[in-house]
Amino acid sequence: MSDNKIRVAVVGAGEFGRNHVRVWSQMPGAEVAGIVDTHAERAAKVAAEFETRVLPDIDTFTKEGVTAVSLAVPTKDHARVGCRLLESGIDVLVEKPMAASLEEADRLIVAAARAHRILQVGHVERFNPAVVAAQKIVQRPMFFEVHRLGIFTPRSLDIDVVYDVMIHDLDILLALVDAPVVDLRAVGIPVITDKVDIAHVRIEFETGTVANVTASRVSTERVRKMRFFQEHEYISLDFTRQDALRIKVAPGATPGASAQPGIGFEKLECAIEEPLHAELRAFLDSARTRKPPVVDGAAGRRALALADRVMASIQEHARRVQLGSFSSQDRR
Repeated sequence: MSDNKIRVAVVGAGEFGRNHVRVWSQMPGAEVAGIVDTHAERAAKVAAEFETRVLPDIDTFTKEGVTAVSLAVPTKDHARVGCRLLESGIDVLVEKPMAASLEEADRLIVAAARAHRILQVGHVERFNPAVVAAQKIVQRPMFFEVHRLGIFTPRSLDIDVVYDVMIHDLDILLALVDAPVVDLRAVGIPVITDKVDIAHVRIEFETGTVANVTASRVSTERVRKMRFFQEHEYISLDFTRQDALRIKVAPGATPGASAQPGIGFEKLECAIEEPLHAELRAFLDSARTRKPPVVDGAAGRRALALADRVMASIQEHARRVQLGSFSSQDRR
């Protein structure tokens, strides 16, 4: 690995963008060239906090020697800005959801391929130490129970909770199960905003695996957990604590041989690291070595396509039960 630092920039200085600047400023092997944002005051505040500069626009990146960018603008601008960056020879980490439509996601994927650039999608929970640990032991999971509940905040209220929050777990499910979805039923309702604030979906995969996923941004408590079952064992992940527990029949015990088989508890080894730090470190490594990213454009598109199916099912359910009026316009 070269000792030369990779010059990075962050486009978008909102909550996500600020966190990217924070982590990049601490990342060995990276040098923050600056921030671009249409909101000058916000950009200046973040730049001052992390001792970097505000750059006038993305057209200055080539002159500034920027070769990698975190793209944290509103979803509707991902394809437009991302394609310009990729076409100018810059590697891009685009926040999730990767685009406002599958067509726009495809534009990003094609632009990256044509320019031979790295395109990574910001499904940060894929880098959560609990998920990394679980991936090492997953065999044939048959049932998932997932809860991602958050207390109401004024962040990301311009998109439905499916694209804002649930999409993390949809991406993880697709990575762990790695099979087509054959059936899906969902329900969701607006509570505080005019978007869907709480949603639940039951997903069945071709393998017979079933997943129940609940996402909410109007909960009274913060819960971020995933539990899944495979033959003779149960694995519990806590995203907030970044730990994973494996519960299985103890070595030497015979399942069903007695009324009380021996049960073993194993805390999986998790290398504790802020998921965003791990995500940006992986992106930096891909930018330096040119190896494909862990969460590439194809993975981001699969998660977006499944989120679209969830939203379509929610809208169909709302129409069937005559639950208010769901706008037919793009709800991202």
